[in-house]
Amino acid sequence: MPSNTNPPNSLSTLQKIEEAKAVLRDLGLPPAQQNERSALTLVALLNLKVETPWSEATNPLFGITPIMEFIYQYYEKKYAPNTRETIRRQTIHQFVEAGFVIDNPDKPSRPTNSPQTVYQIEASALELLRSYQTEDWSEKLRIYLTSVETLKSRYTQERKMQRIPVTVAPEKVVSLSPGGQNVLIAKIIEDFCALFTPGGKLVYVGDTGDKWVHFDSESFETLGVTVEAHGKMPDVVVHYVQQNWLVLIEAVTSHGPVTPKRRKELEVVFKNCTAGLVFVTAFEQRRDMAKYLNEISWETEVWVAEAATHIIHFNGERFLGPY
Repeated sequence: MPSNTNPPNSLSTLQKIEEAKAVLRDLGLPPAQQNERSALTLVALLNLKVETPWSEATNPLFGITPIMEFIYQYYEKKYAPNTRETIRRQTIHQFVEAGFVIDNPDKPSRPTNSPQTVYQIEASALELLRSYQTEDWSEKLRIYLTSVETLKSRYTQERKMQRIPVTVAPEKVVSLSPGGQNVLIAKIIEDFCALFTPGGKLVYVGDTGDKWVHFDSESFETLGVTVEAHGKMPDVVVHYVQQNWLVLIEAVTSHGPVTPKRRKELEVVFKNCTAGLVFVTAFEQRRDMAKYLNEISWETEVWVAEAATHIIHFNGERFLGPY
């Protein structure tokens, strides 16, 4: 239940929101991020209740849902659950881009789409914001704004160091965002492809942060495949040239395996392919596979990274191949 002693339209509440809007203007945020939603998000990230002075701001780790709960509890503004993405995409994203909010400082390797993602006001920004409404504000703001690009560069470099490099073609290396299924995708490329599609050509690699991190349009065109931007692509696609198979691989960490439904979806996407289709579900460990045994489609393959030299075939007349 809300615990704010000030009604949502009280003078104190409105004043705090207007102060937060003014801070966002001073920080140079675009007009679209100088609204009430962004102001309330800022005070939540600073743990500022209506009566809490700016000098007592703190920087707890907050996910989107706790931010919304704080706003409701202390400012009596209730956002519907379906506005989580609006807050993330139209407020938090811009705060991170501006450099005064950091995502996942406790675990930089956490995937960008993880439900455990948290945000925190950056330390030097916190020091600045504590000086709001004091005579030091203008000078501290000037110093902060001259250094913010350096701070952003530092955090960007730290992120880059966390990324996973994989070779997708001769002399072409791409980097996957850290954590999640991308760790498994790297093992698929480095281990599965080397063992079971030797000499194969990677034609598509997805990424939790950038779905189309590698897309060989010429190879798809040669194979007769037209892929739409909204098509439900698997995580990895490799053309096993020697056998003329197109191997479609799903990496199972947060999403499911190649089920009968998923197989039909992929058959529609690749219906005009001139190569035979092979469907593979990849798991990190055997215990992960155990959870999905009843869902895996027949006439598909299963590969487990911890036993990389083996493959499990779900029935049919062939060990590995298209049907």
